[in-house]
Amino acid sequence: MASHGIEVKDLFKIFGPNGEKYVEAVKNGMSKTELNEQHGHVLGLKDINISMPAGKIQVVMGLSGSGKSTLIRHINRLIEPTAGAVLYEGDDVCQMSKSELLEFRRHKTAMVFQKFALLPHRTVIENTVYGLEIQGVDKGEASKRARRWIDRVGLDGFENHYPNQLSGGMQQRVGLARALTNDADILLMDEAFSALDPLIRSDMQAVLLDIQAELQKTIVFITHDLDEALRLGDQIAILRDGEVIQQGSGQEIVLNPADGYITDFVKEVNRGRVISVGTIMADTPFDSSINIELLPDDKLEIAAKAMTEQEETRANVRDSTGKLVGSLRLKDTISAMVTPESP
Repeated sequence: MASHGIEVKDLFKIFGPNGEKYVEAVKNGMSKTELNEQHGHVLGLKDINISMPAGKIQVVMGLSGSGKSTLIRHINRLIEPTAGAVLYEGDDVCQMSKSELLEFRRHKTAMVFQKFALLPHRTVIENTVYGLEIQGVDKGEASKRARRWIDRVGLDGFENHYPNQLSGGMQQRVGLARALTNDADILLMDEAFSALDPLIRSDMQAVLLDIQAELQKTIVFITHDLDEALRLGDQIAILRDGEVIQQGSGQEIVLNPADGYITDFVKEVNRGRVISVGTIMADTPFDSSINIELLPDDKLEIAAKAMTEQEETRANVRDSTGKLVGSLRLKDTISAMVTPESP
């Protein structure tokens, strides 16, 4: 498990031959449009500050052109920053020498791409061991590690198949197995499931959550899909035009959208899958004769289902030690699941 998170500090990216020249102008309020029209430079990222938690999934979300893919490529410095820092274990990736950066990429990070990025002339197992080959790991050990993760992502028996013999979902499983085989602290996933059909995508999300519960990697996951962000993200940052508009837990964003842009994003969300019992419960428990008991972290959808199935209108809430800590009414649960009308 990674002992440190990733700190992105004061990060700017301005595309063009003299990007550094315009950082101050952007800081002083020059817009993306003005920078492009007046100076022929493109604002990719503006003053990004995100503390990405260790051992958790940090989702970076936004529409096309928001800067999310640009941001993730700064973490392993596939893109050079114009200004700012990306810190991991006390080291600034942006200041690493060529040899230090190579070491960081080989041993600390692994990347899963939207388009799979498999080598077509290599079999599943040959693709999966590729990173270990580059690291110089013994062939037998590399094969042993690869087979473990091929099995773990559900591809046992497909080791000797080539990518063109696999479905899109299976190819992405190979990409995930390859990244996990490297045993890197940081897993970078750039729209990793976006090219998949909805059912396969949901299945891959479940696979990732299951593996993450075991490994607790520091994962940076890029998506344009809010439902995916809410399902996967321990923390979410929403970008627009290269700037962070809001960040926090999924529940915080759904309950307290920062502006109209975020409000529009979250208005169609199934709030029952996002809001926790502990957020709306009363502090006083009901008497112990109430049949239904919930945990503070249970989602409202689970609470409503339990109460309606057992034809109860109330439930007690216990913490992980079994102590009664609160209560919940069905009418309050249903009310909280309904998106408020816009003013």
